[in-house]
Amino acid sequence: MADEVRGVIAPGKNEPVRVETIVIPDPGPGEAVVRVLTCGVCHTDLHYKQGGITDEFPFLLGHEAAGTVESVGEGVTEVAPGDFVVLNWRAVCGRCRACLRGRPQYCFSTHNAGQRMTLTDGTELTPALGIGAFAEKTLVAAGQCTKVDPEVSPAAAGLLGCGVMAGIGASINTGGVGRGDSVAVIGCGGVGGAAVMGARLAGAARIIAVDIDPRKLETATRLGATHTVDASGTDPVEAIRELTGGFGADVVIEAVGRPETYRQAFYARDLAGTVVLVGVPTPEMRIELPLLDVFGRGGALKSSWYGDCLPSRDFPMLVDLFRQGRLDLDAFVTETVGLGDVEAAFDRMHAGDVLRSVVVL
Repeated sequence: MADEVRGVIAPGKNEPVRVETIVIPDPGPGEAVVRVLTCGVCHTDLHYKQGGITDEFPFLLGHEAAGTVESVGEGVTEVAPGDFVVLNWRAVCGRCRACLRGRPQYCFSTHNAGQRMTLTDGTELTPALGIGAFAEKTLVAAGQCTKVDPEVSPAAAGLLGCGVMAGIGASINTGGVGRGDSVAVIGCGGVGGAAVMGARLAGAARIIAVDIDPRKLETATRLGATHTVDASGTDPVEAIRELTGGFGADVVIEAVGRPETYRQAFYARDLAGTVVLVGVPTPEMRIELPLLDVFGRGGALKSSWYGDCLPSRDFPMLVDLFRQGRLDLDAFVTETVGLGDVEAAFDRMHAGDVLRSVVVL
């Protein structure tokens, strides 16, 4: 029998979000209903609200979530009611050409729930990243549920569902940061801070945090940065070169998603170095680079989609590191808020006042 719960929707482009009654259908084949415990407030949700992802309003926002499985549909074997899970937006298909080549982290056919959640008047909702977790319950594909150790706090575990995984994965999975490497991270919000932490986990010798906000640079230092650059008054390219013997960093991670910061990342890397774009650009953004510079510098220009993660592999591993005291996920939780506080949380995030606000249900 369908259930009615409270959820946060974005009704139209740049309109304030509001709490509405959401209808959650019973799970069908391959689906699961999850009772949401926590959900982080991520920039991607703000992009949805601003119309920067698609125009399929209204959106049911929220995707960086942890919760417990309440019910499952026919044929579901990977999770069962009562399981503690982190929700993910890479439910791999197992059949596409990437999966069949043993690269499921690049799955070309990730899937979501087949049924739609609605408002009480029948209006269909588009769940953010196929999840929609600013709600007391949500309907997802069972493959979007990743079981993790239930002893971890939901507020910390849920952040693995997007921003923290994206940043750590940008360093470790996409960037291939190794022992002794030099790494620069441009943009030290939630994703950039996680990239700093990932570089530290990988054994980087020099980790340079770049931002225009001193508060974010201070946080990046706590997360593992060995050097900081205030780009509001310093040329970050020259500063990174100076800190790396004049050469540039082995890996530069761009966690802003803007053409000007991408150019900085491109020119701040060493010859044959790697640039990783993990910041999310908007559709109208364009970049122009001299093709000779692209050719002459060698190396690699990579994009990191979800930190090139495989949730079934990476989420449990990172939770284990958290429980061992080697990964301070709690450091990313600036505040906890309620469902009715999401609009204000967006404002604080946009102003740079928080690393992560987490909705607790």
